Amino acid sequence: MTASDPMTTPSTPPVPSTPPVPESAPSPPALSCRGLSKRYGDVHAVRDVGFDIAPGEAYGLLGPNGAGKTTTISMLVGLIRPGGGHVRVCGVDLAADPMRAKARIGYVPQEIALYPELTGRENLRFFGRLFGLPRRALAGRIDEVLDLVGLTGRADSRLKTYSGGMKRRINIGTALLHRPDVLILDEPTVGVDPQSRKAILDGVERLVGEGMSLLYTSHYMEEVERVCDRVAIIDHGRIIAEGTRRELIALVGGADKVELSLDGDLETALAKLRAVEGVIEAAMTGAASIRLLTEGGRYLLPALITAVDGCAAVTATQVIEPDLEATFLHLTGSTLRD
Repeated sequence: MTASDPMTTPSTPPVPSTPPVPESAPSPPALSCRGLSKRYGDVHAVRDVGFDIAPGEAYGLLGPNGAGKTTTISMLVGLIRPGGGHVRVCGVDLAADPMRAKARIGYVPQEIALYPELTGRENLRFFGRLFGLPRRALAGRIDEVLDLVGLTGRADSRLKTYSGGMKRRINIGTALLHRPDVLILDEPTVGVDPQSRKAILDGVERLVGEGMSLLYTSHYMEEVERVCDRVAIIDHGRIIAEGTRRELIALVGGADKVELSLDGDLETALAKLRAVEGVIEAAMTGAASIRLLTEGGRYLLPALITAVDGCAAVTATQVIEPDLEATFLHLTGSTLRD
């Protein structure tokens, strides 16, 4: 055989194939509920409520008084048994394994659940032991929580000497001791002083920034807009809208209202204003005023003033931008405090 004979050509050993790297399964929602329902006699307090909160997401739950918020939260944390539906915390079914599911939750109710004769540090130590935290680790964790809620300097004062806002901050601290995956805050700033309110909101934003998931209810719309990534609006026991702030505002129309007070020929001014690009609607609302529905009203003002030059003088302007409060009022027919 010659060197060119294929019989003498050394064969190349087969290259072993690399097994495919399995894709990691997506993390379950930090908190998930489906079909939650609850009746009290003839009153259907909650009807088929369902939503998901992603890991690290801040989620707001808004509704008028009596809308079903408290009942929903009570079912989410296992205080009352749902009439229907289920709750999962980090994939753990609350009904099937309540101890393991509840261990992933930090719940802060509206009511202060603390001991006034104990110091702030002693209250935290008491609740930490209830969570089963080892004594040595607990001491360090208490210091971390006191720093987070801004009460290191008052840690060894009795709780009865604290202001209402300071008590609420310690109340939040007790729910953080066991490092929960989900923090549920029910009206955390009601009746607190401005300093404590700022401390609470700063602390909440810090926790979410560090990856904690949050369910937040409040009567203060500006808090929800500041803290929450998404919001659900509940009314008459049902979720009637859900989304980001922008998405919710878009449900009822995201246009700005512009109020112009004018001195001059309003009929001509109205015709000219309707011709300005960005004006959706325009109508006279009085003997010397015109209301416009516009896109980007604040930025459109110079063009509006220029358009009426020669037939009317603009004596006053007001731009009303859509917000979550207006959306809430439109969807529920009441203000948040009603």
